Amino acid sequence: MKNVSPAAITIPSSLLPSDGRFGCGPSKVRDAQLDALAADGRRLMGTSHRQPPVKSLVGSVRAGLRELFSLPDGWEVVLGNGGSTVFWDVATFGLIEQRSQHLVFGEFSQKFADAVAAAPHLGDPSVVASPPGSHPAAVATPGVDTYCLTHNETSTGVAMSLARPANIGDSLVVVDATSAAGGLAWSPSEVDVYYFAPQKSFASDGGLWIACCSPRAIARIEQISATKRWMPASLDLKIALDNSRADQTYNTPAIATIFLLDQQIRWMLDHGGMSWCTQRTTESANTIYQWATASPYASPFVADAAQRSHVVATIDLDGVAATDVNAALRANGIVDTDGYRKLGRNQLRIGMFPAVEPTDVNALTTCIDYVVERLRN
Repeated sequence: MKNVSPAAITIPSSLLPSDGRFGCGPSKVRDAQLDALAADGRRLMGTSHRQPPVKSLVGSVRAGLRELFSLPDGWEVVLGNGGSTVFWDVATFGLIEQRSQHLVFGEFSQKFADAVAAAPHLGDPSVVASPPGSHPAAVATPGVDTYCLTHNETSTGVAMSLARPANIGDSLVVVDATSAAGGLAWSPSEVDVYYFAPQKSFASDGGLWIACCSPRAIARIEQISATKRWMPASLDLKIALDNSRADQTYNTPAIATIFLLDQQIRWMLDHGGMSWCTQRTTESANTIYQWATASPYASPFVADAAQRSHVVATIDLDGVAATDVNAALRANGIVDTDGYRKLGRNQLRIGMFPAVEPTDVNALTTCIDYVVERLRN
């Protein structure tokens, strides 16, 4: 094998994607979103979030998500500051009544379970786990009032179809959808809370959480609030709900984040909504997995094709170092294809959110082949 410096490899411009951003969050932000912010931002940036211009923007986001997800009457879109990680604490205080069950199959689903286990006011959670690269199934368990699922495990590239577990009565189904929302299909009839942050499919920045809540979930929020359970105001879901109904957040939000989110929602709706979004992610996923399956040096990490994510692809490499491939790609403007650090595999991780052009995913596979050929020969 030649001693080739990865950064010295030059990929012909004719092979390069039109946009080299394939990160799994923060993800690609479309130029049109940034242009709109530059053109219209003066009207919003540096102004009060409790005045009509920003309240109208928040209202547009809430209405857009109701339309995008086809939320039934009675559902509420609630916003708060802090991202999905903070929402785990919000749910620990304001959604779980006594005990929860967690499906754990990667870094992020484990973190939510750990957060609940540390809460002194709750019982020990029920944890149903499976090895990274697969997902477990929920098990109806006496005493569990909240079942916590993950639509897409960002660290491993495993996605699960959302279905309300059998025989759970009035228990809530709460879904972490941070890397799935806007890119994978789901039905409100199967869940009660679908929460996410906007730095993945919604092509915005982090630091905001959004929770789509069913009437059953709203009743739970109000029930827990009525018990006067102590919780910090910044984590109080009832306060977040009341503020969202007024089209605002409890404390000052990052207005640019909300603006970019609103632009992406409008773009999705203008092109056909969720059916169009999932068509794009499916096309990208088919491209990357077919390439990896046929490749002599690459293979999908997730063995079960039915569990392979259409928004985050994890691809194992054999005979070539992923770090070298990533270094060569980055030197050519193709960025953030690194595997998840704590998974510790010789792996690429590729974001295929709706903003990523499927043709660019195809170009990426050609570029990887080009790089690997020069690294191995």
